[in-house]
Amino acid sequence: MTQRGLPVQRACQAVGLSRATYYRPIVNWVQRDAPIIETFTALGESQPRWGFWKYVDRLRNTGHRWNHKRLWRVYCHLRMNWPRRTKKRFPVRLRQPLEVIPEPNVVWAMDFMSDTLYGGRRFRTLNILDEGVREALAIEIDTSLPAERVIRVLEQVVAWRGQPKALRLDNGPEFIAERFMAWCAERTIELRHIQPGKPDQNALIERYNRTYRTEVLSAYVFESLAQVREITSAWLQSYNEERPHEALAGLPPATYRADLEARSSPLEVSP
Repeated sequence: MTQRGLPVQRACQAVGLSRATYYRPIVNWVQRDAPIIETFTALGESQPRWGFWKYVDRLRNTGHRWNHKRLWRVYCHLRMNWPRRTKKRFPVRLRQPLEVIPEPNVVWAMDFMSDTLYGGRRFRTLNILDEGVREALAIEIDTSLPAERVIRVLEQVVAWRGQPKALRLDNGPEFIAERFMAWCAERTIELRHIQPGKPDQNALIERYNRTYRTEVLSAYVFESLAQVREITSAWLQSYNEERPHEALAGLPPATYRADLEARSSPLEVSP
């Protein structure tokens, strides 16, 4: 703009630049900090596990008097600062005892799993299990399963199975999202978040996940998501209708649920 005749003051106002910055000469920081860069590079090669302040003390002991703020700037530009490992903060959760009521649609357990296709592409699975009858309700498979997708899967399952009284789940970002929690609150579905680092509080679906991984994910080499979905669908039908379950007196989950419903339904009295 100044080359086209616009005054410096108006040009600086147009781009939000101070006139002092406009007149300040351009500094070649790489050339100016070349001695520090060379020193840090040598220290990084000889002592790669040292931290910043050990490097500073070493430079002080060898006679260098560079300002520590300047050293930190160069240190960060060289990407030598290791990320600090911090513990992920979770909301405080009460212990959720694993009390199983042998009835359908009382508590559903939910959990995520992940695996890799043959080409290296990762995918996730959302597993839903009815704890009361040990019946697998759904396994959703895709490369990404955000909270909105979780809600959509639950709505599909509720449409044909009915609504549960509670959901047992961990503290994953999809399960603590505001949209998901609001959806459950609208339908008066209780959320039973387990304590962080306590997968034993969701032991039923953890055991179910191991079976699914052993019999499907680790048993096949998948080339596409369509192949994963096809094999998983066939396995789900076999798991619910054919596979005997020890906790259900050797019956498949679908048969056990049918027996429960038959015993709980009122008997028809002939007139």
